[in-house]
Amino acid sequence: MKKILLFVFLFSFSTVGLAKPIEHPCLFISKRGASEIRQNLDHLPLLRKSFLETKKMVDAALKHPIEVPPPGEAGSYSHERHKQNYREMRAAALLFRITGQEKYARFIRRMLLKYARMYPTLGPSPYAHNQAPGKIFHQMLNETVWLVNTVQAYDCIYDWLTPEDRALFEKNIFIPMAQWFTVKNAREFNRIHNHGTWSVAAVGMLGLVIGNDNYVQEALYGTKKDGNGGFLKQLDLLFSPDGYYMEGPYYIRYALRPFFLFAEALQRSKPQLKIFAYRDSILKKAYYAAIETTFPDGVFPPINDASRTMNVEAVGVVIANDIAYYRYACNKELLGVAKMQGRVILNDCGLAVAKDFGDGGKIDIPRWKSIEFRDGSDGKQGGLGILRTGKGADQTMLLMKYGVHGKGHGHFDELHFILYDHGNMVVPDYGFARWINIEPKFGGRYLPENKTYAKQTIAHNTVTVDQTSQNKANSKEADKVSGERHFFDASNPQVQVMSARANHCYPGVKMQRTMFLIADSSLSYPFVVDLYRLTSETQHTYDYALHYLGQFITTNWKYVAHDSAQFPLGKQYGYQHLWNEAEGSGNEPFQFTYLYGGRYYSFLTAAQPQAQVFFTRIGAHDPNFNLRDEPAVILRVRKKDCLFASVIEPHGYFNEAQESSENPYPSFKTVKIIGSNPQGSVIEITAKSGKRWRIMVTNQKADARKQHRLKFGGKEFTWVGNFKVVTLSK
Repeated sequence: MKKILLFVFLFSFSTVGLAKPIEHPCLFISKRGASEIRQNLDHLPLLRKSFLETKKMVDAALKHPIEVPPPGEAGSYSHERHKQNYREMRAAALLFRITGQEKYARFIRRMLLKYARMYPTLGPSPYAHNQAPGKIFHQMLNETVWLVNTVQAYDCIYDWLTPEDRALFEKNIFIPMAQWFTVKNAREFNRIHNHGTWSVAAVGMLGLVIGNDNYVQEALYGTKKDGNGGFLKQLDLLFSPDGYYMEGPYYIRYALRPFFLFAEALQRSKPQLKIFAYRDSILKKAYYAAIETTFPDGVFPPINDASRTMNVEAVGVVIANDIAYYRYACNKELLGVAKMQGRVILNDCGLAVAKDFGDGGKIDIPRWKSIEFRDGSDGKQGGLGILRTGKGADQTMLLMKYGVHGKGHGHFDELHFILYDHGNMVVPDYGFARWINIEPKFGGRYLPENKTYAKQTIAHNTVTVDQTSQNKANSKEADKVSGERHFFDASNPQVQVMSARANHCYPGVKMQRTMFLIADSSLSYPFVVDLYRLTSETQHTYDYALHYLGQFITTNWKYVAHDSAQFPLGKQYGYQHLWNEAEGSGNEPFQFTYLYGGRYYSFLTAAQPQAQVFFTRIGAHDPNFNLRDEPAVILRVRKKDCLFASVIEPHGYFNEAQESSENPYPSFKTVKIIGSNPQGSVIEITAKSGKRWRIMVTNQKADARKQHRLKFGGKEFTWVGNFKVVTLSK
């Protein structure tokens, strides 16, 4: 039945043509929508603010000569000028439709005339580096973005232009560009990836504007029109049933633009197709999955190749927020996102948001709850877990990744976690190694160190086995496997937990990580409990890494500081980039305290026989100073089976301006492993106050109703379900 329904849906796409005359504009804004915006500009503050910001940008551009420079490097003046050109053309087109002032249409026409003269003279960019090349830009991706924006401008002035103008622009720019994408670079066009999404959106939107149904069909089904590529296949394969995007939050922030812009164009030109209902409203799920991963300040967590600062103010998120609100009749949470963004898009969707937003006085910033997203198109390839506690901007958030690798932008970081607290990533992800659009830094492209360090396992808060990255840092091998969901329970605000496995990263080594976020009234702040269990039939070296930001305060272990001469920690898999600044060893519990963002953080882990600790800093074998010089603590043991049992505790307060410091010492005294076997693990945590917490976790298949009975050291431990946290008397 499912296949029959899919066939009917696809058949409806292929048989509904563009027979009726096209009314321009047809992609993003309508004549009626433009008129309603014009009538409401003086009544809706958010709409007026957005309009005036757009008008200010374009009016400034009108005062300067139009520049269409020869192609250049990524991040170069030429690169940025062409990007600004498409922004200005699109913005001017919307102003033309809203105000009716022809100066905006003339501006677009003059610019397109310059491109019509230049584009036929261009060949493949000489600045491409192992990428599908563009002609205006170093890579085809940027060129598809140019077309997505420029074709919207062309749509808005289509009826204003003369037939001769239209013939010139289509002959010299648009059709050759579409041919470059679909014929010369068909592999990139059909790719199930954000590059492919931009490509199909560009060609599909062009087809809708110029009445070329072949372009629309190629955009929907791929160049062979067999459904193995194209927009629908991307909607099928790039998102889990929960809407989680396989490349991670940073890249869905970027891909939201073509997904929502093309869907909006299809809805306007072919409303009977109901694209927003496709795959159980997958675009709605995709948008919510994106924004529900964000930190309380609206920044996307830097999973996989990602910036640490990209947030909900990004243009793609603004576009998706307003379209989702309008097309899905969403609730006030998206109005709260609009409040963070401070602007709306200039079409019917943005108008709807602005009307319901009013002056914003009664709109609250959304505070997302704990949530788990399944990963993989079938929802059976692991997932992403997020635990949250606290209120407002001071919310604590714990994230663990255990899904798919993420293809070309994926990192080798299964069971990696990020801790956000007090407005900061206090246990961070490095993100990508890239100085985006800074031309002197490798043309603004990904740096070589992105592969040699940022993607490697040791660059993340997980365990590296035998100083070798997961799947030997082979993306093709990593894409064949994924993490596995074990259990997730956020039903009790005081004790939240997520557990996952990764059994295919290292031959013969099985890994399970269980992380708790516990809010206890006896402590000022919530704390994290981490149980990382590894099992193998042979001995391995296990490196548990904790990356942190801030200042080293103290540790309980004696160590030797390499303050005269330092050497890298290893030779490959990212270790070559870590300076060994200090090291120590011990058999007792290890404790370490650092200060960041006005709050102290202490890491305490259970004793391990003959354990070593390394205090490292990024920067070795980095002659161009491409990497940030951030610290990490690496705990090393050599065993067959190992359980790293640890606590991360925020505590105290520091204000340098007031010269005030409170409670710089941790509350916890010991973490003790009672026992661990294939059935389960039991640990006890003791605070200096004498209060104890006993934590029991199943290592078997998850079952919320199963009764467990373990015996360690002659003592029996019983509980029902996947876990149990018991508070013991002093």
